[in-house]
Amino acid sequence: MSYDKVAQAENGIIIGTKQALKAMKENRVKEVVIAKDADLRITNKVLTLAEELDVPVSTVDSMKKLGQACGIEVGASAVAIKR
Repeated sequence: MSYDKVAQAENGIIIGTKQALKAMKENRVKEVVIAKDADLRITNKVLTLAEELDVPVSTVDSMKKLGQACGIEVGASAVAIKR
């Protein structure tokens, strides 16, 4: 399950779409996790760049649960798992 991947990421995670985009451009990401209930206007840029850079994308059902897996109190629309 992708929530577990996020919670157990050995090299760390990057939370948020802006930070995930920046990290992907710097080739620091091995996988991206996107919440299905996030606004597509927010996650589309991450999905597009991940496809261009051939970064694997996983999806999860809930922003709230994704945020909890990251250890934050708010929902997360996108999380990048570092290389």
